[in-house]
Amino acid sequence: MEAERLVGVSRRALAQSRGTPDIIAEAWQAQALAQAIGSRLAADGPKELRGEARGLSEIGGRSSGSLDHPAARAAVARAAQLSGLADPRATLTGLGTLLGEVGMALVGVACETDEQGLYWQCMEAIDAADESMDRVHGMLRRLDEHERERQQDLERGRGRDGPYGAHGANGAYEAYGAYEAYGAADGGSGVGGTAGTTAAGRGRARLRE
Repeated sequence: MEAERLVGVSRRALAQSRGTPDIIAEAWQAQALAQAIGSRLAADGPKELRGEARGLSEIGGRSSGSLDHPAARAAVARAAQLSGLADPRATLTGLGTLLGEVGMALVGVACETDEQGLYWQCMEAIDAADESMDRVHGMLRRLDEHERERQQDLERGRGRDGPYGAHGANGAYEAYGAYEAYGAADGGSGVGGTAGTTAAGRGRARLRE
């Protein structure tokens, strides 16, 4: 399944969670998905993202292992269905939103539980979600910077070339002058060439006859 779609499936599943077991399971799913997306971007994504992507993969793997809860242990990783990542920006935007929602849901679980072990697992998972979000936002910033640099390069190129192309107005006039001179010297059919002038003269002579 495509990465952006998987993120959407995870967000809907988290929104439909009822009770602690469901929330813990979806928090685990989100971190497993962050790990998978990070690994895919580190291997095949844009070069400017690969360092942050490796960090995201490491955090996702570490934090999904920290949720030692029956709901997490029983889950089958949705991330195993990841088949492609066509749009890094859209995928990362959705993943950042998902991680934020996971963090908020875990805060609710931590506030309500009386189990000391579950409380600290939630706190660790919240920290991991925040750290993962930082990596995601860092990659989005890098994409924005890369796009700005590309646009600036294009604008600088247009400024150098001007409306007449890479050689400027003088180049365009010189090319036209060379064409004129060639027509005159070679008797060619260029504008001002002797062939064109002679043909016009012969046509006028026929009309007089």
